[in-house]
Amino acid sequence: MENTWLVAAEWLGLALVSGLLAGWTGVSISLLEIAVGVLGGNFLGLHTTPWIDFLAGVGSILLTFLAGAEVDPEVLRTKFKESMSIGVIAFLLPFAGVLLYAYNALHWTLQAAEIAGIALSTTSVAVVYAVMVETGLNESEIGKIILAACFVNDLGTVVALGILFANFNLWMLLFAIVTAVVLAVMPRFTRWYVAHYGNRVSQMEVKYFFFLLFFLGGLASMANSEAVLPAYLIGLAVAGFFLQEKNMALRMRTMAFAFLTPFYFLKAGLFVSLPAVVASAGIIIIALLIKIATKFIGVWPITRFFKFEPREGMYTTLLMSTGLTFGTISSLFGLNHGYINQTQYTILVTVVILSAVVPTLIAQAFFRPDRVPAPQQEKRRHALIPQKEEGN
Repeated sequence: MENTWLVAAEWLGLALVSGLLAGWTGVSISLLEIAVGVLGGNFLGLHTTPWIDFLAGVGSILLTFLAGAEVDPEVLRTKFKESMSIGVIAFLLPFAGVLLYAYNALHWTLQAAEIAGIALSTTSVAVVYAVMVETGLNESEIGKIILAACFVNDLGTVVALGILFANFNLWMLLFAIVTAVVLAVMPRFTRWYVAHYGNRVSQMEVKYFFFLLFFLGGLASMANSEAVLPAYLIGLAVAGFFLQEKNMALRMRTMAFAFLTPFYFLKAGLFVSLPAVVASAGIIIIALLIKIATKFIGVWPITRFFKFEPREGMYTTLLMSTGLTFGTISSLFGLNHGYINQTQYTILVTVVILSAVVPTLIAQAFFRPDRVPAPQQEKRRHALIPQKEEGN
């Protein structure tokens, strides 16, 4: 039998190494955890166990929930055109481009090509949110617009996956009804609940959020969906509350980044088989270029249309080109249901992970905006917009 404690020490030791490398290099910790996971899986014999899979799953759910909670409802409302335009086009063009490449050039089946299009059309909520928090840009207007656009982009992924592949059975109906009811009553009920039972040593409010995440995640699994999908919507439902309760957001964020997300990011790197990558290198490079190119073709002109500064526009475009959480979820969904085979899965996951690393490294190294508080950034942005357009 494996020694659970030594296995845990091995994984957290790799997380510590990633953190030290992040401190020395200035590279995002999430990206280095992925890279260390690749090395661990290919050279150190690192492998998962059921309890590691669970912790990694909880990490992805919590990170997705926190990312949704960072979407400022006011920004989503006042910058609706920017967020919606960037998010929609960032989904549609890569979906169409990758689908056509997989179907016509690689001669994959239509369903396999659809899985490929969905997997490579996503943005990485996990990576973008981690980068936003590490750089402090989650407090700025540009960071909030990017997070809102990520929400729209990945909502398109969820809708496409549901329309093309969902099993419309009683479990799906129950999941949809319960989720709709929870999302409707959650904002007001959460405020009442925390006012009466919050700020205790037992952390009743944290238990409350975990219960909802696990409960709706369980219903999603019963409906042949993914447990991480409702987490984003729950986070968005309480985003206004979390903007006022900064301490609670900080507590949950600390829990996520200190213990849970390292298992998720290390496991993401574990999916990459270097021999398989070498064998399919040409396909992987072309698919990655198609994803990034279609994101640029769609997102960059929109940022210029909405008067983003060139540096901010390039930064936004690069981060919208990332992929990880929903990309791996979509790929794993296709593999588990027989829509793609193991080789196709390896190709997609490798492209997804590369898309999490390459655009983010470029964005952080060359185009990261200065950390500007949201009110100052809004004032600066308005100075660039002609007076007659300020009301738009």
